[in-house]
Amino acid sequence: MTATAPSDPAQANPAQANPYETDLDRNAANFVPLSPLSFLARTAATFPDRLAVAHGKRRYTWAQTAERCRRLASALAARGVGRNDTVAAMLTNTPEGVEAAHGVPMAGGVLNMLNTRLDAATIAFILDHGEAKVLLTDTEFAPVIREALTLTDRELLVVDVDDSEGPGGEKLGETDYESFLTTGDPAFEGLRPSDEWDAIALNYTSGTTGDPKGVVYHHRGAYLNALGNIMVWGMKMHPVYLWTLPMFHCNGWCFPWTITVQAGTHVCLRKVEAAAIYKAVAEEGVTHLCGAPIVMSMLLNADEQTKQSFPQSVQMMTAASPPPAPVLAGMQNLGIDVTHVYGLTEVYGPAVVCAWHDEWSIKPVDEQAALKSRQGVRYPSLEGLYIADAETLDPVPADGETMGEVMMRGNVVMKGYLKNPSATDKAFQGGWFRTGDLGVMHEDGYIELKDRSKDVIISGGENISTIEVEGVLYRHPAVMDVAVVARPDEKWGETPCAFVTLRPGKEATEAQLIAFARENMAHFKAPKTVVFGELPKTSTGKVQKFVLRERARNL
Repeated sequence: MTATAPSDPAQANPAQANPYETDLDRNAANFVPLSPLSFLARTAATFPDRLAVAHGKRRYTWAQTAERCRRLASALAARGVGRNDTVAAMLTNTPEGVEAAHGVPMAGGVLNMLNTRLDAATIAFILDHGEAKVLLTDTEFAPVIREALTLTDRELLVVDVDDSEGPGGEKLGETDYESFLTTGDPAFEGLRPSDEWDAIALNYTSGTTGDPKGVVYHHRGAYLNALGNIMVWGMKMHPVYLWTLPMFHCNGWCFPWTITVQAGTHVCLRKVEAAAIYKAVAEEGVTHLCGAPIVMSMLLNADEQTKQSFPQSVQMMTAASPPPAPVLAGMQNLGIDVTHVYGLTEVYGPAVVCAWHDEWSIKPVDEQAALKSRQGVRYPSLEGLYIADAETLDPVPADGETMGEVMMRGNVVMKGYLKNPSATDKAFQGGWFRTGDLGVMHEDGYIELKDRSKDVIISGGENISTIEVEGVLYRHPAVMDVAVVARPDEKWGETPCAFVTLRPGKEATEAQLIAFARENMAHFKAPKTVVFGELPKTSTGKVQKFVLRERARNL
């Protein structure tokens, strides 16, 4: 007897609608746009008296934090901030940063956290390009912000944040933050997104060429990646999270919302120093923190007087360079377990994790380090991750050797680059987000990065464009030719190394070129090493950077 497929009623009678598509429409009762704004309301209502924010002597419960966020949103709305209006923030890891993550979108605005290490010209470009209406700025950064304001034609409402734990500084605005909050309504209900595709944040990434690109996040992605952080870490309720990761990095990898939905405690840390970290872990009971490998080196290399013991186990999430075996062993001895992640600004921070298998924990530390050096598998909130031939999009063999481009797809991929359709189209070519990173796929499905096709240097967790550094050095009158590559560095992971050919008859020292670079760009982007000589080139005149990278590794 031959089996036959069941008949399709819709095919038998095309006029008859499918019952699953009839009278089952979306409505206000069964469909609400996803937004991390819902996290704050739930936590404040459920755990109003739990400690939400700790910053020196400043302590706020969740009820108090929610009120401060509502006041901020109301005050912004009263000053004309509405849907899709940009609010920029030049802040360290302080309570105001946590509040901005909720209060700005609560007013309908889009939060643009500024990298506090940028130079005035770049800040001015971002304020102009992002069309900021308001700037919240810590008084510590008054010198660079004052200069940036002279370089922009925008009429900005400037609000000074005079942090009680900070060094103080000149006030540039018409009001200070605490006074601004008093103008807001503590019962302000705020705006929820009419569509979860609405923008929630704007983050600028230098990439590799020209001006920074504005990466636009939406409410849906922020919601999903905030929950993804909980899942990959197995995070329980009421974590105590130490802000060692800058909040301006991809909105703190979405952790302002992650910790909020878990009714945890945001332990703010204005300056990342070993003594302050040990003190916070020991005295505040920190259970989680994130940061670049330099934070681990800082903790391990601290003197014995600085180190403090703590009874609780601590989880640390790190990105950028994979932790070497001695560092992993040292962190384990401190009582800190390290999770390695990988991501980009364009995917809300971490979107790939080296998901750990229990049986790996009994392996020797060297073998564990080799496993942790792999970037891993996709977050639950990322729909697709694979390594493919950049031209054909065919997946590479899962042999751990064949290199291809890392590609991603899903709800935690950016909306696109603000006012830059050509860059957006290029990034999404072929229906995948093209990371520009090169890697391999292992047999077990874990990916491992091998190179960066864009030549971006990641130093202390900061992206540095080699082309930008080269452009500055080319302006020096003694420089004829220059190429910049990454040099491995124990403290920073990588630092810029410049290979320079001087003009005939001209002279310049390593110290002079480094000082020149520091005078003309953000200090952290300036080369730490300069090597003089002819640059290796192909027959067509293209610099062979792979040769220079090898030289830099052998310095």
